[in-house]
Amino acid sequence: MSDLFVVSSSPHIRAKENVSTIMRDVVIALLPATAFGIYNFGFLALQTIILCVVSAVGFEALYQWFTKQKVTIGDYSAIITGLLLGLNLPHTVPFWIPILGSAFAIIIVKQLFGGLGQNFMNPALGARAFLLISFAGIMTNWQIDGVTTATPLAIFKAESAVGFTSPQLIDLFIGGIGGSIGETSAIALILGGLYLLFRKVIDWRIPGTYLLSVAVMAVAIGGNGFDMSTILYHVFSGGLLLGAFFMATDYASSPVSNIGKIIMGVGCGILTVLIRLYGGYPEGVSFAIIIMNLFVPLIDRYTIPKSFGEVAK
Repeated sequence: MSDLFVVSSSPHIRAKENVSTIMRDVVIALLPATAFGIYNFGFLALQTIILCVVSAVGFEALYQWFTKQKVTIGDYSAIITGLLLGLNLPHTVPFWIPILGSAFAIIIVKQLFGGLGQNFMNPALGARAFLLISFAGIMTNWQIDGVTTATPLAIFKAESAVGFTSPQLIDLFIGGIGGSIGETSAIALILGGLYLLFRKVIDWRIPGTYLLSVAVMAVAIGGNGFDMSTILYHVFSGGLLLGAFFMATDYASSPVSNIGKIIMGVGCGILTVLIRLYGGYPEGVSFAIIIMNLFVPLIDRYTIPKSFGEVAK
């Protein structure tokens, strides 16, 4: 009888897409940023990414084998977690940082909460926040061509106080600047995001309202009024594009309804700029998304339409 009837959680919708095809599309979308990160930072970036991916897949298989679950590393989800974590790290981190981060992402954030689809935040994002809080010195050691430098956002924030000259917008758009491995080239991330939108893997509402909210906040409280260079600086720099397209849109930790997705994007945008301008860190994407992830159950509760036939209270 167990072979004839399979009980699983909703939704029960037949479609040609499955977990593997969706995750494979995400891998393809991340290839431009990954390739440029390796080109920009060299062998150490490649080593960090490989360590993250191999560790994530290994910890997933080991945990599922140890707990006598079906090993599901073939669905690409662990590969995505490792790849996203690697792209969120500086290329200068020691080898144990990717391993520790992958263990936290897979075991703590993902598997202990029930596995794929049950995590309340993006596993890679949770691991990055954990590493940033625990090892701030290591996680903020930015280098380009062997020279230690600040990220564009850190330079932009300190510019008025110490007289730094911010990188040109073209440098932010193409790359060749300091930062995490996968966040330096805006064009590579935009291409990946457009691919996901074209393939209908993600909905435009979260990344669209996220980026728009950052632009509006930059005008409202950025201090320079409606200055297009300031707006583009906030949009192109830091982990905003990586977070907006690839992490805020995580299926398990984002709202279900269309209005809920808009609320999610607007909330992330507001929090990101507030943290960037007034927080202790020059970047606020990771913490903004995690904070909004905590509100997702509440957002869903008040934005999901009533079922057909349900009597209003």
